[in-house]
Amino acid sequence: MKRFWALIRKESYQVVRDPAALVIAFVLPPMLLFLYAFALSLDVKNVDVGIVLESDGVQARSLAAAFAATPYLHVTGARHRSEVEYKLITGDLKAFAVIPADFEARLLETQGQAAIQIVTDASNANTANFTGAYLQGVFAKWLAEHSAGPAPVERFVFEQRFWFNPELKSRHVLLPGSLAIIMTIIGTLLTAMVMSREWERGTMEALIATPATVFEIILSKLIPYFFLAMLAVAGCTFLCVVVLGVPLRGSPGALVLISAVFLVPALGQGLLISTLARNQFLASQIALITGFLPALLLSGFLFEIQSMPWFIQQVTRIIPARYYVASLQTVFLAGDVWPLFIRNMAEMLMVGGVFFGIIALKFRKRLD
Repeated sequence: MKRFWALIRKESYQVVRDPAALVIAFVLPPMLLFLYAFALSLDVKNVDVGIVLESDGVQARSLAAAFAATPYLHVTGARHRSEVEYKLITGDLKAFAVIPADFEARLLETQGQAAIQIVTDASNANTANFTGAYLQGVFAKWLAEHSAGPAPVERFVFEQRFWFNPELKSRHVLLPGSLAIIMTIIGTLLTAMVMSREWERGTMEALIATPATVFEIILSKLIPYFFLAMLAVAGCTFLCVVVLGVPLRGSPGALVLISAVFLVPALGQGLLISTLARNQFLASQIALITGFLPALLLSGFLFEIQSMPWFIQQVTRIIPARYYVASLQTVFLAGDVWPLFIRNMAEMLMVGGVFFGIIALKFRKRLD
């Protein structure tokens, strides 16, 4: 144990004296959190749209006023569609709605089903879908309030409810998932350069010459980065909950346990990369390609896994961040759902076991 703690102390000193490691652990996470909180958002607000009012009727003007009153739309008025078509082409507007000259007549003939025309810019499908839905929603609400004749007697009243994220804020979904990206960077990228740095600096020969076993060398490399990553999780959780207002409905203990388990495959992957690549630059590039990019694109953080092709869905099963993202979003937004946590932690431990098994086979106390 004395020899083992000496190795841990040596690696801890090396971490503290490495400015790059400290920047990645303590400066990069807050930057990414604020970036995901404010710069990256799936919510669509203040969308620039045009309202072409070709009719001077009272109902047409009432509908135009309803469009202008919604906080989700920034309305530009026009009297002819040629005024807004060019703005849609140039990107100044994301959509426009046409209230035709015979609006009142169409309203009576079709009961409002084809009374207006909505045109959207589909170059961004997500924005187009949301904008079209907003415009249709405003029109449907106005139509219900201004329908001709007495209102029918309703036997049932339907109310739409959203669980876990009732305000539909994308920040509450993105920020918990961003912890997985941050932990992947710290766990995989930093440890990917551990062994390769030893080989580049020529200190690996000194480690091999010591009586320390392979297990002691590997574990001494991982423990300092494990605690460094857990400190980053604590800091990011504080920022998410206290500063950015993301609810934490689960227990802190569950969050700590899930994060600690995720570090097993994350640290294992980084250490495996550094064991195979004896160059820091090569190790960092491999870590970005095999760790960061799959965690960002294939974990369910930004894109739904169910919407991916079947083959890609199977590939995501070997990505630890997939299970970590699902667990983080659950513990933050829903609470402690232990059957889900246990299943996801088992998957992460299996992937981590494969990584450490390969490390045990590849790492030997010899120079060749």
